[in-house]
Amino acid sequence: MVRLKDRYLLVNIIYTDAPPGQPKDSVPDLLLYNQPTSSELRPQLLLKGIRSEVAALFGDCGSGAVDRSLQVKYLSPATSTFILRVSRAHHRLVWAALAFMNRVPIRDGRPCIFRVVRVSGTVRKVEQEAVRRAKLLILAAKDEMAGKSSSDALGALLRGDSQAAGRSSLAVRGGPEDSELEAGEDVMSDDG
Repeated sequence: MVRLKDRYLLVNIIYTDAPPGQPKDSVPDLLLYNQPTSSELRPQLLLKGIRSEVAALFGDCGSGAVDRSLQVKYLSPATSTFILRVSRAHHRLVWAALAFMNRVPIRDGRPCIFRVVRVSGTVRKVEQEAVRRAKLLILAAKDEMAGKSSSDALGALLRGDSQAAGRSSLAVRGGPEDSELEAGEDVMSDDG
């Protein structure tokens, strides 16, 4: 019996503008980029948006390859984070589709960036990374609100390192790769 091998993608939704009706200067930068997502976003709408983007980029072949294995395992509108499950052979197609998506897939969706922050072979490691990143975000936001932040908030968001969070001593991995991936597999290679 052959086991189906999957990859789990931890994705953050990063907003590029202030919420409608709120001045940009009143919100700290770190909180501006990490806003909660509308409660209208449901896993079904997210899957529909990702599938349509895969179809637009890779046609029927890409859509058929991804369609069967794509699933939202976790969606948190409060933290603008979600976990996707996709087959190991086709996770790069979904990653590329997420890179080209520029709006939340709801009616009148706001402009955003979908950032893959972790790829793993197990959902447990992705969940641990999501919790770790949420803690770092909370600590960095507290420091910025108190005026103690010496580093820029955007750098803390993009790097996700423990120095930007100030008081955190958690170690950070060098990239979105997980040690569970095969040693010969390169994240950004073109071969399938």
